[in-house]
Amino acid sequence: MTKNEVKIVFWGTPYFAARILEGLISAHFCPILVVTAPDKVKGRGLQKTPSEVKKIAKKWGLEVVEPAKLRQNEAFLQQLRQLDPDLFIVAAYGKIIPAEYLSIPQKGALNIHPSLLPRWRGPSPLQATILAGDTETGVSIILMDEEMDHGPIIKNSKLNSPIAKLTYRQLEEKCIEEAIKLLIEILPQWLNGEINPIPQDHEKATYCKIIKKEDGLTDFNEPAELIERKIRAFEVWPNVYFERNGKTYKILEADIFKDENILKNKTLGEFFCLNKQLIVKCADNGLLIKKIQPENKKPLDGYAFWCGYQNKIAK
Repeated sequence: MTKNEVKIVFWGTPYFAARILEGLISAHFCPILVVTAPDKVKGRGLQKTPSEVKKIAKKWGLEVVEPAKLRQNEAFLQQLRQLDPDLFIVAAYGKIIPAEYLSIPQKGALNIHPSLLPRWRGPSPLQATILAGDTETGVSIILMDEEMDHGPIIKNSKLNSPIAKLTYRQLEEKCIEEAIKLLIEILPQWLNGEINPIPQDHEKATYCKIIKKEDGLTDFNEPAELIERKIRAFEVWPNVYFERNGKTYKILEADIFKDENILKNKTLGEFFCLNKQLIVKCADNGLLIKKIQPENKKPLDGYAFWCGYQNKIAK
């Protein structure tokens, strides 16, 4: 089966998936159909905004469908059956794909997941990797079954560069590059029946959750190391933020401050300035804030923020 003969239906929604779709197209594995989430209403103007995958699909003139639901959607099921696809490729679609769909393609459904499964099954593997302080990660391609990120592994690939201190965006880019390379490598082998999937070790599975807005809220009653990881993990959304005197402040970049002689005289959550550096005492160590954004204002470096806001953040 040649690249031009294979009939692929691509499923995906956010930036991660859009980049993989572009990688497929560039490698001449052009999908016959793209499935993505419906347009979302965003912004003050409440305008409908297409998914990142839809933008790429339209750019390349691909047919796009945006089913509001998959279960009990006989019309969409019939549409897919009539296409008689060889393969589904799924990347961060955002919904569980029911078994009746997965049984349609002759060569199954492949899912691209940015972790070394069975570690970090679930919707937020990149954030979970950063939050846990993992020293390694990578990309897995699995043959999908009915359970989330549960199917046998077709192939995985470990990132060969250090991941410590990476932000969400930086880690995502590295995983995208690895995912595209791995997918293009294994597709011909998979389509020709040359790969035998290996079951995951389910006893070693770990799980991550949907990230919520409130996950970013801190009162500094946590170790500084954990808050710093959250700042990197929640870089895109929901950010790490704290509230003082009715206002919200986002911490955009920070490091760890470990001078116990100075911190022992400070109270939990107290901000202070040392050598033009903004620091707040946490449950363990201090957080050295490099960039911070007051509510409805532009981001500031730590010292500039201290000069203008020290009275507003006092407890």
